[in-house]
Amino acid sequence: MKIKPALLTLLALLTAPAFAAEIKPAQPGGKLPGNISVSLVKVADDLVDPVSVAAPNDGTGRIFVVERPGVIQIIKDGKKTKRPFLDLKDKTISSFLELGMFSMAFHPDFKSNGKVYVAYADLWFNGATMVTEFTVSKSNPDRLDPETAKVIMQIDFPYCNHHGGQIAFGPDGYLYIGVGDGGWEGDVINAGQDLHTWLGKMLRIDVNKSSADRAYDIPKDNPFITPLQQMTLFGVSEEAFSKVRPKAKPEIWSYGLRNPWTFSFDSKTGDLFIADIGQNHWEEINMQPASSKGGENYGWKFMCGSHPFPMILKKNPDGTETAVDPENYPKVGVQPIAEYSHVDQGICVINLGIYRGAEYPELEGTYFSADWGSGKVWGMQQVDGKWQMQELLDLADGIRPTGSGTGPDGAIYLTHATANYGGPVDPYTSERGALWKIVPTAKVAKDAVTAPVAAK
Repeated sequence: MKIKPALLTLLALLTAPAFAAEIKPAQPGGKLPGNISVSLVKVADDLVDPVSVAAPNDGTGRIFVVERPGVIQIIKDGKKTKRPFLDLKDKTISSFLELGMFSMAFHPDFKSNGKVYVAYADLWFNGATMVTEFTVSKSNPDRLDPETAKVIMQIDFPYCNHHGGQIAFGPDGYLYIGVGDGGWEGDVINAGQDLHTWLGKMLRIDVNKSSADRAYDIPKDNPFITPLQQMTLFGVSEEAFSKVRPKAKPEIWSYGLRNPWTFSFDSKTGDLFIADIGQNHWEEINMQPASSKGGENYGWKFMCGSHPFPMILKKNPDGTETAVDPENYPKVGVQPIAEYSHVDQGICVINLGIYRGAEYPELEGTYFSADWGSGKVWGMQQVDGKWQMQELLDLADGIRPTGSGTGPDGAIYLTHATANYGGPVDPYTSERGALWKIVPTAKVAKDAVTAPVAAK
């Protein structure tokens, strides 16, 4: 069967920015320098569907864990405090795995202003993601004052899955919000490439200012702002016309994402790593350098990883079908730095982040990711200009990574939860989850509890 390249070529020409340089994404099987070996050390347990971790730079050493049903727990000295930091169970819908409280972010000036931002699926607004600002109680630093709630954004969805949900402040002080394509499967509403919607995007907003119609402001250098102007038909270059998008959502920072459930910034370089959960065949990790001016198109739904969507098959003489070699079709948008197959590696990529702490110099500059379905944990580094992706752990006994965050010590923390998938379920009837810390195996304390790994 001959492949018709015309449609793919047309689709490629219709997308912006232009094709990225042809650099093949890393896949598992690479080798990191330094013979890195890590273990997961348990920090706390008895957590209900924990999905995210955050910590303020306030000198208290506290670690905050987001539980999907709508609760934020505080971990002090390895123990959960008696009362949570915030309890929004009455406003959070969590009957389906991809709904619930998603993440939290401490304001860069949290130590002085006490402001915290929380993203959750709101029960009363049909699962819309609410990005809401809270302020710490004046009488108790371990409690958020619910009376200070201020909704910053409401993001509506047509379906109950692919909501994204990670929020984080970038090194520029702006709040970044990962938003999925709206759900079902295959991006049926074409959200990824549609600049008229927030869905399938990375958003960037300024929470320190507001305007007449928003509880936030638009950074002046966001890439899809088209000033009001007179229309000029002739004498304008094609490149200039390609940047005129009068109806684009000005909050958009980048697009072409399927479900950016987790992402993080490199605290040293400012680079942004986005783990974008794939469709049926591939998972991908995207990296936006700190020097970027925004506007990247990560390809969905024309691409899933470095592969076309839908997958293009050719018929073999024996009647079977195989995927067309990726070299034989055009690439759309910016290619990921890494990808892996559903065949033998996993089904749901989880960003863990890049290590920049002082305690474990042997992990310096290593980017970690994991998979919720397989329990695998990978490390990535650039070696001679190319990313290498090496499997470091193959977790066993049902340990499923759901999210992560960096602690006050610079260490990378990982949450795990069984998180029953497929139908309405009470998270409080599920097996409890836990909080883990990535530690070099040689530095694991003798009395530490470590996560079990699969036998080789």
